[in-house]
Amino acid sequence: MKVLITGTAGFIGYHLTTRLLEEGFDIFGIDNLNDYYDVNLKYSRLKNHGIEKGDIKYGEKIKSTLFPNYCFIRAAIEDQELLESLFEENFDYVINLAAQAGVRYSLINPRAYVKSNIDGFLNILECCRKYTTKHLIFASSSSVYGLNQKYPFNTHDNVDHPISLYAASKKANELMAHTYSYLFNIPVTGLRFFTVYGPWGRPDMALFTFTKNIIEGRNIEVFNNGEMERDFTYIDDIIEGVYRIMCRIPEPSKYWNGYNPDPSASKAPYKIYNIGNSNPVKLMDFIEAIEEELGIKAKIIFHPLQPGDVVKTWADTTDLYKDTGYKPSTSVKEGVKNFIKWYKAYYQIN
Repeated sequence: MKVLITGTAGFIGYHLTTRLLEEGFDIFGIDNLNDYYDVNLKYSRLKNHGIEKGDIKYGEKIKSTLFPNYCFIRAAIEDQELLESLFEENFDYVINLAAQAGVRYSLINPRAYVKSNIDGFLNILECCRKYTTKHLIFASSSSVYGLNQKYPFNTHDNVDHPISLYAASKKANELMAHTYSYLFNIPVTGLRFFTVYGPWGRPDMALFTFTKNIIEGRNIEVFNNGEMERDFTYIDDIIEGVYRIMCRIPEPSKYWNGYNPDPSASKAPYKIYNIGNSNPVKLMDFIEAIEEELGIKAKIIFHPLQPGDVVKTWADTTDLYKDTGYKPSTSVKEGVKNFIKWYKAYYQIN
């Protein structure tokens, strides 16, 4: 089976590529290697897959020196012409993880989200329409729940009130994907990820910045005066969920009806799932787990709630379990321990 993974040098893309290579899939990875965060971390991930920084040139395919079933090309999904040429490979599965990430950054540079998350995703859909694709899987986000306060967050609930452009772009992806699924009978699954963390994680996310600043003796900034809860989900649990969903091609729901429309399913071969730990953790408890693992007390500066932030996330993963038999279960204590072990090794900290 031939799989296209976009965003393959990203946090989730790196781990998914590793898993699918181990499973024996032929992987074609693309990434634009932008500098939203330290690009050297992306190059290090690629190196672990046998792709050397010095060999990378935009638009040129590189064969891995470690995995005969892996090819990489530096490319942006908003590059329509290049993307269409890549789809001539006729992929069985397409997994779109490429996106401009970050809730807070979307308040600073909104056009980056339209360019990548809207225009780029449209190119993915158009290519899936023109070329036979057995299953398109794409990353959505828990951010789409926005102002919802019915917990846990359920895919069967309405999500029409996002509070950041990032969240709005992910909601738009779900709507765009449904339209193409309905019009062109493309099997599509959207995955709403909940606060993913773990080794090789993104430097702009809380666990990374907290760990770095605590080790360096710097202050950490905590918003809403610490009154936040997150459904922290360990990276291995995310990858297991994606893997099981990938092989489960959606079909039109025979129970769906327009008088009581279910947002998570359709007459089309379309489905939405949450992938989360289903166990919201107080932010201060999360910080305490980092402190305990490091053996260092954090210096905390409290701030009010930032625009675009939600106070609490909590995933209802009933459908995921019902359809795949899988439920994420890694504890925050174990996940934080694994991250800090990786962080110290990567940055050579004793």
